[in-house]
Amino acid sequence: MAAPKKTVSADSGRIVQTIRNLWPYIWPSGRTDLKLRVLWATAFLILSKIILLSVPYFFKWATDALSGRFDPADTMLAFAMAVLTLVAAYNLARIVQAGFNQLRDTLFASVGQHAVRQLSLKTFRHLHRLSLRFHLERRTGGLTRVIERGTKGIESIVRFVILNTLPTIVEVALSAAILGWTYGWSYVGVTALTIVAYVWFTIRASDWRIDIRRGMNASDADANSKAIDSLLNFETVKYFGNEDMEAGRFDQSMAAYEKAATRVWTSQGFLNFGQVVIFSLGMMAMMTMSALAVRDGTQTVGDFVFINVLLMQLSAPLAVVGFIYSEVRQGLANIEQMFDLLDTDAEVVDAPDARNLVIKAAAISFRDVHFAYDPKRPILRGISFDVPAGHTVAVVG
Repeated sequence: MAAPKKTVSADSGRIVQTIRNLWPYIWPSGRTDLKLRVLWATAFLILSKIILLSVPYFFKWATDALSGRFDPADTMLAFAMAVLTLVAAYNLARIVQAGFNQLRDTLFASVGQHAVRQLSLKTFRHLHRLSLRFHLERRTGGLTRVIERGTKGIESIVRFVILNTLPTIVEVALSAAILGWTYGWSYVGVTALTIVAYVWFTIRASDWRIDIRRGMNASDADANSKAIDSLLNFETVKYFGNEDMEAGRFDQSMAAYEKAATRVWTSQGFLNFGQVVIFSLGMMAMMTMSALAVRDGTQTVGDFVFINVLLMQLSAPLAVVGFIYSEVRQGLANIEQMFDLLDTDAEVVDAPDARNLVIKAAAISFRDVHFAYDPKRPILRGISFDVPAGHTVAVVG
């Protein structure tokens, strides 16, 4: 029998399909105001990227002005008009870019929180529609932990998909185009190789880390469910003097969580180090090419500074690409269990045309009733009894 198809999966190769299933929460229907906020936030982010790309030019022009030769009579005027103006423009560009980023975050805050609210409400209502059998087989503490992580996961996914992925691609493409148009396509080739190697390594390392993250989430949910269930049954634990046993069970789960969490941090360090190595090698190659061009007289010192600043700025979106992929994968791992709850079918569902049951006078008759939540543990075995109208019957045992 084939396994049921998941609505959300953190498995590699299914991220696009998963994002499509999450789209109603990213682009809420019936909320034009939130859609406009998303559009304005995206516009501000793209503007900030364009302004950021002007910063290396100010560095280049200021460097060329400082390294140029001026007549004594023109030195102060040239310095004031060129260098100081360019330095002011550079800092102004950074201020404007930071302002656009803050506007983006402010506009998008309500969108992300609305998505969290709608998903939490949907999950809460669905849990109330599930049968008693489901709740008897699940631990309440584990369910609350799954919902908590899931709501945080959907918030991070909405934020990174809408506000970071597209602008990052635009910035990388524009940076490569500037290098190719100004300095030659050999720089674009080195840039492309660096980015491909960087993204490939990031994806492979993140896919490896997601299994570790799943294990940590499972240990966390297990420890949390044991703690809550033990405290909910505080009186029973005290009656039987089982405090030490409960503490031991909790510590066992926390030990598993400790081990998994340590592996998560260790793998994060490996990922970060590998990214730095790949980018540094690509940057070293391009800076060497530029230094040789300056020596040959085909580039100025300002060009050398321009390429350096542009590459340093390019490292930021590259770091974001790795961060986005890691966060989206981890966010999917966090919401995977919550959407598994939403994929659980209710055993008893009202018919679409069901009407309210109106009873003025009636009696209840049980005839040879068999019932069990678990087939291996029957509760009623062929029971028969009558409850006349206006009477109350209690079944004890």
